[in-house]
Amino acid sequence: MELSGKVAVVTGAGRGLGRAYAQALAAAGASVVVNDLDLEVAQEVVGEITAAGGSAVAEGSAMGTTEGADAVVAKAVTEFGRLDVMVTNAGVLRDRTLLKMADEDFDLVVQTHLRGTFTCGRAAARQFKEQGGNGRLILIGSPAGQRASFGQTGYTASKAGIIGLVRTWAAELERSGTTVNGIVPVALTRMAATIPGMAELVELADQGKPIPAEVRQGGLGTADDVAGLVVFLASDAAAGITGQAIGAGGDRIAIWSHPTEVAAELREGGWDADSLAEAFSGGVFSGALQEWRPAAAPGAPAAK
Repeated sequence: MELSGKVAVVTGAGRGLGRAYAQALAAAGASVVVNDLDLEVAQEVVGEITAAGGSAVAEGSAMGTTEGADAVVAKAVTEFGRLDVMVTNAGVLRDRTLLKMADEDFDLVVQTHLRGTFTCGRAAARQFKEQGGNGRLILIGSPAGQRASFGQTGYTASKAGIIGLVRTWAAELERSGTTVNGIVPVALTRMAATIPGMAELVELADQGKPIPAEVRQGGLGTADDVAGLVVFLASDAAAGITGQAIGAGGDRIAIWSHPTEVAAELREGGWDADSLAEAFSGGVFSGALQEWRPAAAPGAPAAK
């Protein structure tokens, strides 16, 4: 896949999945702005890219504010003359159950993930419009935003909201040729290492050792396994793909469905409480209720 001449921003690219995205985009020929709040690790990634013959610069703004989003876009334009791809990967975790969740923890997670995606998407879309359209917005979701994820109130709310933005922005930007897609990644990163039972698998990935086949087949692998999807969605080959949420992990790629009605019934005169009780207790709706519990990857709990 050839991305020569394209310019990409990857937020939160100092470690883990973001690092893999930035490196893969650069290896395909794109010039990359490597953003991370920890500027030192961003510079390390830039060093790795340039040592391999690629083109990249580091940028250290915090994501979540208009100023931070404008700064990463301005960095791309100043250093490389344009912007073609925005990958909104930056995020933080403050895991607490609902009864223990503090306002400041919830606000920080939503600010970074959801508002950070909004501000970066808006800044990038404005730049795309100035250039005549045909940009690529690649928004990073999570399985946690698609199904239950115990103890992650702010994170699940943010990631679900991000996939909502995918659908809305795809509709709004379609006429300009800009595509908007979401990635729902699963990978053995340091974030996954905090999940009980996952640390050993993360250690294997960190050491470059093979991941067991049954784990990979279940959709859990390394960050590099997800990066190819980012490169594809950034390319001209993906010009006709927009409004999608695409899962990636290990040996597995999946298309997530859009929310849709699974059952509907009409009752002349409307529904009172008694008729609803009948419909849900052995009636027309009893077989339509949806499974809400998280699914687990083979050999491990569900990964973020």
